[in-house]
Amino acid sequence: MLHTLKQAGKNIGRELNRAWESLAEGWRELLSHSGNALTHFARDKDEGEADGLADFPHWALLAGEVEETEKDVLVRLEVPGMKKEECTITIEGNTLKLSGEKHFAREAHDSTYHVMERAYGAFHRSIPLPRNVDSDKAEASYSNGVLTVRLPKVPGEQARSVPIS
Repeated sequence: MLHTLKQAGKNIGRELNRAWESLAEGWRELLSHSGNALTHFARDKDEGEADGLADFPHWALLAGEVEETEKDVLVRLEVPGMKKEECTITIEGNTLKLSGEKHFAREAHDSTYHVMERAYGAFHRSIPLPRNVDSDKAEASYSNGVLTVRLPKVPGEQARSVPIS
């Protein structure tokens, strides 16, 4: 009987260790691939309590991608649940900056939330661009919760080697 209990304890320990390793691996992958997408959503303290947002997260992922073609740099960001008028895009040097505010709209005021993973409030996100772009010719569109910004590259920019003296 004692041998069986010891064996069961070892098996439980082994399974817990595997679960912990899997969880840690998931967090490492999330942070390595999406660390820059982790975005803070700021709210006024009074506003959050009045709207029932006090328990909602202040951090969420604004997942995105930066793609470079022969002529353009394309930036796509997932910003579901927002209107295009709630987003502001600026380009400073080689950085695209997105800011806005995601508003909370509660359908039923006599309900109870059991899962709260969406964040609401004002946010900003900076995305480094791989090349110099012509910000005067930038175009943005918003469809199905995805904001796409097309940034033409500055013509003639090419890598050059620098001799060491």
